[in-house]
Amino acid sequence: MIEAVVSDFGGVLTVPLLEGFARYEERSGVPATAIGTAIERATTAADGRNPLYELEVGAITEGQFLSVLEREVVAVLGREVSLHGFGETYMGGLHENAELFGYYRALHARGLRFAMLTNNVREWEPLWRAKLPIDEFFETVVDSAFVGMRKPDPAIFALVLERLRLPAEACVFVDDLEHNIDAARALGFAVVHHRTTADTIAALDGLLTP
Repeated sequence: MIEAVVSDFGGVLTVPLLEGFARYEERSGVPATAIGTAIERATTAADGRNPLYELEVGAITEGQFLSVLEREVVAVLGREVSLHGFGETYMGGLHENAELFGYYRALHARGLRFAMLTNNVREWEPLWRAKLPIDEFFETVVDSAFVGMRKPDPAIFALVLERLRLPAEACVFVDDLEHNIDAARALGFAVVHHRTTADTIAALDGLLTP
């Protein structure tokens, strides 16, 4: 029997992450494709250490990340750019998924427990937490930037289970990224791959109906 829902934040309880990049492109004139290429270049230059992943586990600061990214974006575009304010603009484009949050709230009223498992950025915590009243019914938030590991590392899934004091088989994991879904399934979680809110609600209803 499923006792708890473990949910991602960005891309699940918000609009898709690409909308954040689209907003930044619109506001700054820096193409989202250039940012992707810049991250790839920086990863190659750092012997495979992806600076975004390093940021998401708190190994580097947002300022350090943007410094690396800005250098590579300049190389990609062949012109000077400034990524100042990237986090605020990007997060500003990730509008909340109020419909799914309301559904979660209704599930909680029925007795389901909730935990959040998010790959995120330490400096962005005030920005994403301001979008929805997460602490209203989420018992715990496991944020990669504060625990030093990120999905799909099995250790971060183990941590959320430890905090809930539940086995994986008693939890359903909701995420928008397939590799995270695959990792959770391999560990014994029931899983819902979020693509649309309607499909996610239907899938959860199917799993949670006696």
